[in-house]
Amino acid sequence: MAFMRKASLVVAAVALVAVAGCSTLKMGGSNGPAVFQTQEEGGFNPFRRKAAVAAEAGSQIGVNSYLWRASLDTLSFIPLTSADPWGGVIITDWYTSPEKPDERFKVTVYILDTRLRADGLNVAVFKQVKDASGAWADSATAAQTETDMENAILTRARQLRLSTINAKG
Repeated sequence: MAFMRKASLVVAAVALVAVAGCSTLKMGGSNGPAVFQTQEEGGFNPFRRKAAVAAEAGSQIGVNSYLWRASLDTLSFIPLTSADPWGGVIITDWYTSPEKPDERFKVTVYILDTRLRADGLNVAVFKQVKDASGAWADSATAAQTETDMENAILTRARQLRLSTINAKG
């Protein structure tokens, strides 16, 4: 019993010292209200680190800028439905060629890397054809179509990169 009483007195004394220490601890001096400074100017921002890393890297988008620009250039004849530069996804609307009004195509480009690499790009092409009733029906596209689109984008990306290098040098 005596041990419990002594233990509780010690805990109470430590708590009092801690509370007393908090009430007298003031940043910036012993007079006036406590002013606590954060390490970051402008206050605490939990997303600061991610934003700072992106700013230091100098990137304005989340993917390779040459692949992004080349994709937009290559698909410039098709209206866009969505373009997400942070996720690296470009989705076009349906495009019907004047030469073949019974076919239409839709393209989705995925930019998968921040480096200019052939495996950092994936293109999906969707095709529809009009059936006898005039309704659009899904149809298979040749695998070469997607490969040709990827090659056109990669060629344009290389041209953009070379023009940037030549402009600097």
